[in-house]
Amino acid sequence: MTTPLDAARAFLAEDFDSQTRAELTALLQRAEANDAVALKDLADRFTTNLVFGTAGLRGRVEAGTARMNRVVVAKATWGLGAFLLEQGPHHGVDAKKQGVVVAFDGRLSSRTFAEDACAILCALGIPVHLFFDPEPTPVCAFAVADLKAAAGIMVTASHNPPADNGYKVYWQNAAQIVPPIDDGVMQMITRAPKANAIARMHPPEAAAAGLRRIIGDDLELRYLDAVGRMSSHAAPAPGAEPLRLVYTAMHGVGHRLTIRALLRAGFDGVVAVPTQTDPDGTFRTVAFPNPEEKGALDLALEKARETDADLILANDPDADRLAVALKTGKGEYRALSGNEIGVLLCHDALTTKSTGTLKKLVITTIVSSTMLSRIARDLGASYEEVLTGFKWIANKAMEREKEGHWFCGGYEEAIGFSVGPIVRDKDGVGAAVRLAELARALKAENKTLLNRLDDLAVAHGLSHGTQWSVTLPGLDGLARIASVMQSVRVKPLAALDGHKVVRVVDLQTATIPADVVVLHTVDGARLTVRPSGTEPKIKLYLELVASVTSTDELAAARNTLAAKAARVQAEVKAALGV
Repeated sequence: MTTPLDAARAFLAEDFDSQTRAELTALLQRAEANDAVALKDLADRFTTNLVFGTAGLRGRVEAGTARMNRVVVAKATWGLGAFLLEQGPHHGVDAKKQGVVVAFDGRLSSRTFAEDACAILCALGIPVHLFFDPEPTPVCAFAVADLKAAAGIMVTASHNPPADNGYKVYWQNAAQIVPPIDDGVMQMITRAPKANAIARMHPPEAAAAGLRRIIGDDLELRYLDAVGRMSSHAAPAPGAEPLRLVYTAMHGVGHRLTIRALLRAGFDGVVAVPTQTDPDGTFRTVAFPNPEEKGALDLALEKARETDADLILANDPDADRLAVALKTGKGEYRALSGNEIGVLLCHDALTTKSTGTLKKLVITTIVSSTMLSRIARDLGASYEEVLTGFKWIANKAMEREKEGHWFCGGYEEAIGFSVGPIVRDKDGVGAAVRLAELARALKAENKTLLNRLDDLAVAHGLSHGTQWSVTLPGLDGLARIASVMQSVRVKPLAALDGHKVVRVVDLQTATIPADVVVLHTVDGARLTVRPSGTEPKIKLYLELVASVTSTDELAAARNTLAAKAARVQAEVKAALGV
């Protein structure tokens, strides 16, 4: 049996990066001297391998098979390239003709990983369409479709901590890979040569051979044109009071394109948070580069109060997510939840888009609010609910489009939104434009996004969502997460706040298995428990529902549901330890 020490020595022997070699050499020396902390660290790094989760490979950047580093990127790229060459023809893919798109965000190691991927694919004879500068994730997905590429690679860890990075793979349909493709790629990765033996083609050589192809600015223009065509609101009347916007890119790659997209949509004078506009892999002004996290929007809020902005828009570092806060009073702002933003965007599309004879379709995930299902039902639209991860939303949308549906939009509660078929992934740029256009149209009627949410609650039922998570890193954390999931399966809670649990759904036994357990109570409450697919966390989602007949009842109903949610959360924490 291979021990973590053996695995670490084998990794060191094939590692071609001086930084991770030095780091691992020092760690090995400590472990060989029986340093308990070093031995545990090695076990965390080398007992498992990274696998494609809800958003590809993702982990801390350091030496190890369970980490992100140049060895892992090299083998993943070789595995993808070999799969494309060997199995691609069976899936209608000609990699040597179509090529692979490679893009990267602004994290410290992203350009290096992207260049490694480019060099390895070119050595396999596969052309690479390379973005030479950091780019938003939705533009990478758009490029796969626009260039009719065989696949795409996006080097990003999205909203993860600064020490992390990741590697997303798109198939020729411009959606992230799903079974059996991801399983086939993972199997091919196990056949990869030692990382330092994988052939690489230097950039000048690859360019001279016509294999390294730099993507021009015209692709971004085509993306912006496509975003503009998705608009379903008329331009504001001459002299109308403008919607005042503050935008932050959260030290990511969204600033340039999002500002351009907003300008094209008629939003002049958008105020940016100046210290957060340019890519910075250290994310120096935020503790955690996720606009959902407490404190992440502090500088944007400061700028909004200074300019009396109506709305704050924030992308995460790779601009595939969108956070929103809106003014509720002088100097006062409220952040919208992912469910609220998703419902607003999807409802707006359902009620304003003209789709001819095609039936309108919206899609969300099993951990998102059920409110969208009620809206779709009441408006006569089609609705689908899929596993967590935007790859499932995108692939389901394309499946239903073949049956005569028009995909109006979809979302997941973790502030990820699609505003139609132009990008087969989350699109924080397009979502920012669509949300701003809706807010501007409502302002022309002396209304706000909150007024629209109130109207939707009265018309389709009130939903109250609470989500919390517990970070459990390392092997001990994995064991703890597995223990909690097993406990929920074997002995699920009998009641929530005194209301009997009448149905337990274990998605491990579903057609597409997932490590998710859902509890439903007699009064319509729903508790969903699952491990994160991108971070060492266990996540819990609670939804409570109520009916109201007028907006006058909303405040009391929301207070009642909030109090109940607090009681249920305390019960669950006590019962499960999370």
